[in-house]
Amino acid sequence: MNHTYIIGEIGQNHNGDPEIAKKLIDLVSEPVKDVLFNTHLPPMDAVKLTRRDLKEELSKSAMLKPYNSPHAFGKTYGEHRAFLELNDEQHHEIYLYARSKGLQFVETLCARGCLSLLKHFLPDRLKVASRDLTNLPLLEAMAETGIPMILSTGMGGRPELDAALDAITKYHSEISILHCLSQYPAEYRNINLNTIPYLIEQYPGFTIGYSDHSIGIVVPAAAVALGARIVEKHITPDRNMKGTDHRGSLGPEGIWRMVRDIRNIEKAMGEKAFFISEAVEDTRVKLGRSVASKRLIRKGEIIKADDLHLLSPGDGVQWNEKHRIIGKNALNDIPEDEIIYPNMIE
Repeated sequence: MNHTYIIGEIGQNHNGDPEIAKKLIDLVSEPVKDVLFNTHLPPMDAVKLTRRDLKEELSKSAMLKPYNSPHAFGKTYGEHRAFLELNDEQHHEIYLYARSKGLQFVETLCARGCLSLLKHFLPDRLKVASRDLTNLPLLEAMAETGIPMILSTGMGGRPELDAALDAITKYHSEISILHCLSQYPAEYRNINLNTIPYLIEQYPGFTIGYSDHSIGIVVPAAAVALGARIVEKHITPDRNMKGTDHRGSLGPEGIWRMVRDIRNIEKAMGEKAFFISEAVEDTRVKLGRSVASKRLIRKGEIIKADDLHLLSPGDGVQWNEKHRIIGKNALNDIPEDEIIYPNMIE
């Protein structure tokens, strides 16, 4: 019930090379060891790629614009985008590799033309990037497939989300909604994690999660504590690699730490109740307090309230039950500063 579906977003951090994507799949498919308790925790559940159709991506002038970034893989932005784009067959290859490692596979489709890859395989889920939350023709085309969908809300508010849900639910309602802030990197003051319980309350028919663009791992873990059932985070084999997303992604150590923390938070959440855990019983006996003698009490003496105080261990009579002792005769001598157990009195 408390399992969080964790997606490692490869996106285009494969740098146009399927083998880099496979290395990331190897990295995230292994169980995470919790060194403190010497246990193994479930790894990520899925990896995600992004598929673009450059014919439906940017204006001609934007595609031809010179791209002088140190992270550029081409002289123009169009060449850069083309270099990073894997074809349908390569996506299928990576899908099969992920499944062989026990991972599910999520695809972000950025245009209706990208649905061509569904001729090769069916992803476990389709992701809608937040920029396409208002791309209703794309949403309807994706919904027609019947594949469960994930909506990222990073560039939308409630009106945009409601319109998207209206478009998709004409076909099915297997929809997850991810709170997101499309700021790179996301500043903590802008993230507003309280949107997660709001979405849980306002959209009870859907799974609510969180897509993170902040630096570090604390925010995804906090999102799970607030009720997120899906967490998505960019991953990379090396944060120093060439490419715009690597520096803001989690490297191997960060992946391990985030998954560890999320899995431990899942176990820590428990139930909405207030009770004494069985796990503290030994501690209660060792450190708790019981009614004890303040002086030497002779055999046959009647025990008075002034004769009592509290000492550890806590396996005797509690203070709120001291009436069980006051006014009773001691059956034997009770030394000073000793716990008074019921078998020591009449």
